[in-house]
Amino acid sequence: MSAAELTALLLLCTAMSFSPGPNTTLSTALAANLGLRRALRFCLAVPTGWTLLMLACGLGLGVIITTVPALRWGVTLTGVAYMLWLAFKLSRAGQLVQVDASRLQVGFWQGVGLQFVNIKAWMLALTLSAGWVVNAAGQPATNPGERLAIVCMVMVGFAFSSNFVYALVGSLLRQWLARGARLLWFNRALALVLVVTASWMVTL
Repeated sequence: MSAAELTALLLLCTAMSFSPGPNTTLSTALAANLGLRRALRFCLAVPTGWTLLMLACGLGLGVIITTVPALRWGVTLTGVAYMLWLAFKLSRAGQLVQVDASRLQVGFWQGVGLQFVNIKAWMLALTLSAGWVVNAAGQPATNPGERLAIVCMVMVGFAFSSNFVYALVGSLLRQWLARGARLLWFNRALALVLVVTASWMVTL
């Protein structure tokens, strides 16, 4: 992979990974409500799920899902429904002691699975597959396996670091949010971000 291709890949990954979305929002919410250690499981789940998703795209599954309307809408609506459910649960939590598994159920495997019902993640994986895996500077790549490995390693780094940064911010706000109704309104703001993200996903 050339220096120009790698630079473009890093710029795209930075923009996509650090912009607010369902993963970063949940990382912030988990850390603010349950602590950084609890959020780390989700921070590790995101790159794990992303790698599996990228490999699935490399095998052609992404093209099938995004080109077959029924499958595309199935993935989209499942993801939207899950995010709206999480937003509802999150919006009702107003005290740290209230936030338990029944309020914010997002464990490691839920985090992995969330990547597969995020149509934005599918579209990004397809973009990376088309632009950096099977193509090399506009020409068919002679080493797609090697390029796929590079893309996966880059995205694993960005997926973990972006979610960890958001989780760290959430954990630093934890004690401040514990006072009065601050946590309730913080959770409601994050719930609104999830609702907006879910609405945006429907338009993709």
